[in-house]
This record gives sequence, structure tokens and C-alpha cells, in this order.
Amino acid sequence: MSTVRALVLNCTLKPSPAESSADLLGRELLAALADHDVDGEVVRVVDHHVRFGVSLDEGDGDEWPAIREKLIAAQILVIATPIWLGQPSSVCKMVLERLDAELAETDGQGRLLTFGKVAAVAVVGNEDGAHHVSAEVLQALNDVGFSAAATASTYWVGEAMGSVDYRDAGPKPDTTGSTTRTVAANAAHLAHLLADKPYPPS
Repeated sequence: MSTVRALVLNCTLKPSPAESSADLLGRELLAALADHDVDGEVVRVVDHHVRFGVSLDEGDGDEWPAIREKLIAAQILVIATPIWLGQPSSVCKMVLERLDAELAETDGQGRLLTFGKVAAVAVVGNEDGAHHVSAEVLQALNDVGFSAAATASTYWVGEAMGSVDYRDAGPKPDTTGSTTRTVAANAAHLAHLLADKPYPPS
């Protein structure tokens, strides 16, 4: 079985060391992936100087290229994002914009470098919108070459207009936890399959 690595991009607005519910759910998904021979790491994007743009390197100290190296080395990409005003975070949208550059990057057989990589999404928030956010992010990732396994998103949303964050809500083993385990199992399964049998040349 091929070695599979995952990268979780935590798209919280909060720099370290602030607590982050998106970080918590992203790490829970990474832990669940470990049960399926997947290792990896979490990168909190806002801790890095990532410039706005749609190229591989926007220059002037842009730290996206270093994050991209980790992404290219991984077979699973998890986007963990909070919901703000019913939308993915601005950091998440910036990450998706930077991934637009991948449409011009191909291997020797004409395949996007993202072909064979599996996408998953982890969403947290205190308002409705998890399905909308998951749909936006997964469609964008699919547009730039990522594949989504069956059940590709896990989420938790609190009561509308509430003030309880996921990190304070206590374990949810039969709801969010169960879905997280399914996302991990299916993403790892698909990633292992694609690692052993890539998509055909373009």
C-alpha cells in the first residue's frame, strides 16, 4: 500500500496561539486519517505571510510557495474553515484563489499536478451555512483538479445567534465525530487507490 500524506490548511482568522475551532476539527480529522495509514500536519495559514493573488509566487516575501510545497507532497488536502456571514472565511477564499494557479501546472503526460489528490472539508460555525460552505469549497477544489470521495465534508454548527464554539461544545462522537471518521476512511481509501492507479494521461 502506498504511503499517503495529508495537509490540513486551517483557514481560521485567528493567529496562533489563539484557540481555533477550525483547528480542532481539522486535527480531529487528521487523527482519524491516521487510523488509515495517513500521516500529515496542520498549517494555520494566517500565521504565514500569504499574499493575495492567483500565481504560484506573488513575490515580496510571499510564503505561499512553502505551503504549496507541502500541498504538492501530500495526497489529501483538508480545508478547515469557519463560517462567517454564511460564507467560507476570507483566508479560505484566498487559499482557493492561490490554487487557481494549479490550472497551468501539469506533469509530463499533461495531467494537472493536483490530479490524484483528494479533497476534504471541515467546517465550524455558530450559524447556518455548513452545506453552502462545503459546496463552495469542494466545487472550487474540484475545478482545480482535486477529487472528492463519498462524504467529503464534516461540520459542526451551533445554535443560530448562539455564542458556543465547537471547541467549547464538548465531544460529539455520534454526530460530527461519526461523520469525521467516515470522511477520513473514504478520503484515505480514495487516496490510496489513486496513488496506486493514477488518472489516465490527458
